[in-house]
Amino acid sequence: MAMRWSCWRRGCSWRPTAVGSPRPERPGCVEPLGTRAASDTRAQIPYFSLMKILMSASPNMHSISQFHQRTPAMCSCRQTQSGEKYSDPFKLGWRDLKGLYEDIRKELHISTRELKDMSEYYFDGKGKAFRPIIVVLMARACNIHHNNAREMQASQRSIALVAEMIHTATLVHDDVIDDASSRRGKHTVNKIWGEKKAVLAGDLILSAASVALARIGNTAVVSMLAQVIEDLVRGEFLQLGSKENENERFAHYLEKTFKKTASLIANSCKAVSVLGCPDPVVHEIAYQYGKNVGIAFQLIDDVLDFTSCSDQMGKPTSADLKLGIATGPVLFACQQFPEMNAMIMRRFSLPGDVDRARQYVLQSDGVQQTTYLAQQYCHKAVREIRKLRPSTERDALIQLSESVLTRDK
Repeated sequence: MAMRWSCWRRGCSWRPTAVGSPRPERPGCVEPLGTRAASDTRAQIPYFSLMKILMSASPNMHSISQFHQRTPAMCSCRQTQSGEKYSDPFKLGWRDLKGLYEDIRKELHISTRELKDMSEYYFDGKGKAFRPIIVVLMARACNIHHNNAREMQASQRSIALVAEMIHTATLVHDDVIDDASSRRGKHTVNKIWGEKKAVLAGDLILSAASVALARIGNTAVVSMLAQVIEDLVRGEFLQLGSKENENERFAHYLEKTFKKTASLIANSCKAVSVLGCPDPVVHEIAYQYGKNVGIAFQLIDDVLDFTSCSDQMGKPTSADLKLGIATGPVLFACQQFPEMNAMIMRRFSLPGDVDRARQYVLQSDGVQQTTYLAQQYCHKAVREIRKLRPSTERDALIQLSESVLTRDK
């Protein structure tokens, strides 16, 4: 009997169901999976090998052909070495982040009313604060590993503020580049105040973040976060381009994903480890955890662009296709529908391209393949963080990697 894989995201598991059987629907949402049988396409489609690419980007990563043949039954991230229950990572992290947005607004030091309103617009407490949460949990986990210190340094908390400020500045700038009209369920800065003023608001947030970073007084840490800003710019340039060769195209996508999303998380984690522990081995553990979780986070974000509703996401879905950007689900789908190559190279610019590409993705297993790839990155992150001494914060970071895979917005 032909089978297809249905993704039950809450349990992060893959369940086979017979083709033609009823599928659960959510009002107003498009189901992520199409109707083509994975077992049929496995034999018919000449999948490109990503072994070399993925090995260079992340050692020990599986080749793409293995994604079909090794479908996990359940995520293994929840289990900790001790097997004990531990606190919700977000609640645990927020104990060190009370007053986060008030402190950020103090850093902005703005007297002009309009500029103040623009710069503080996204610091309203309605974001996920995913990056600051990871940073403070990593800081405590590294401190405990080093000398069982139970307190977090003020400089480490400052990195959490700086990370959120850099991230928010990039949101403001990205919305200008993408001509976006909504984010987090409300109008964007550029939609309300115009592109020119939005660029200046983003610049102001970046400059305030730089001042706060310099105040920490650690040149190595300053260098790490400066590298993040360079990576963000280079990642945006990578996103503006494309590659004709399929293997190069996926490597291009992963590099862009690292620079635009994962670099900030990786370097922020490394920065707090440097401030709390002199051991370079611990610095590398923190960096690798942040890198792998960051890549996984963006891969799932790219999946949600096809599987979630605009109301859930707080921004339009299929946005990347409309911008001419081919993300993981599209690149995987292209292997089952080679006619997508031409659309990718012309950046979905012809009438009907966006709708056709979306349908190809939903009829392929691009969503499952991208989700499984994200799961592999999360597993790598867990393997890294387990090298630290057991602690509540370390276990919370393990759980946080699972939340990346199961989030729906």
